[in-house]
Amino acid sequence: MKKTLVALAVLAASGASMAQSTVTLYGIADVQFNMESSDKTGTSITQNQIGSGGVNGSRFGLKGSEDLGGGLTANFDFQQGFSIDTGAARDEKNNQGIAYNNNAFSRASWVGLAGSFGSTRFGRTPTPFDDVSGAADALFDSNIAPMNSVFKSIGYNIRPANTAAYYTPAFGGFTAAVSYSLGEDKTATTDAGSVTSMMANYAAGPLLAYVGYQTEKLATATVVLNTATGLLTQTNSPVATDSTDYTRLGAAYDFGMAKPMMTYGKVSTGTKSTDEYQLGVDVPFGATTLSASWATSQDNTAKGDAKRTGYGIGAKYALSKRTFAYGGYESDTTTAPNVADIKHSIFAVGMQHRF
Repeated sequence: MKKTLVALAVLAASGASMAQSTVTLYGIADVQFNMESSDKTGTSITQNQIGSGGVNGSRFGLKGSEDLGGGLTANFDFQQGFSIDTGAARDEKNNQGIAYNNNAFSRASWVGLAGSFGSTRFGRTPTPFDDVSGAADALFDSNIAPMNSVFKSIGYNIRPANTAAYYTPAFGGFTAAVSYSLGEDKTATTDAGSVTSMMANYAAGPLLAYVGYQTEKLATATVVLNTATGLLTQTNSPVATDSTDYTRLGAAYDFGMAKPMMTYGKVSTGTKSTDEYQLGVDVPFGATTLSASWATSQDNTAKGDAKRTGYGIGAKYALSKRTFAYGGYESDTTTAPNVADIKHSIFAVGMQHRF
């Protein structure tokens, strides 16, 4: 009898412990059919393809938490991207063209604590700058949003490894965060790289406003013209002496019948800098949201005075709370002194399901 009572007590304690812990399998499946065209010196190339991640990158993940008592919880998130068109694990890149070497969880792998003080993360995690980068980008911050075709300030390191991050609790709609990432790449001739990122965000009622800043000392991205495709591509250069700094300001106001948005971006390295602007609007009609956006990006003299301008229109239709269909068209042009204009466009339709 005594042994039975002890066993029951152990089982009860175990059940209580399990009830305080949760593990969730989640993900996004986003598939898209698109026709992408480029035109350089009168030669037009159109590529038809089934792609993955038109609005959000397809991924699956495991996340969970444990109640430690006293208002403290332990949290984790492991996330891997994949290409839904091929089923292959996606070799995520840091937006500077540097691959994450097919890591098991290339999108996120962190553990942290949360409580009344806010929350922490340690490992690989998107930076606070990335949390707000596209928050006021119309056309659903998708690949048909011109901002994602013409802005150079989208070339930041999205999810650096070896990161320590802190997020404040919400205070009347206001939140803030800061992170620091160790490059762990020091050599006999170069110092270790690093990424410092921060953001402040206000979201209450119809108003959204935010500011983000990120500074990087690591392998930097050099944008060049690909003469074969006529598109802008990125190559890598060694660790830079000057840091590369990214700034993002954005705001949106939901009037109900329409939601105008605006974004300012800036990227600078030494004497080189680029200033960028995006204006857009979402207009809801029941389950359908129409969206339009215009964006421009201007380099200074040190960058060659190149200018990129684009526009896009599109729509999203909610099939359920977790599934929507979308489609649209984007066109942009790059102009530079003594160089033929480069024209680029994309027409796309797709569907996304969240689980």
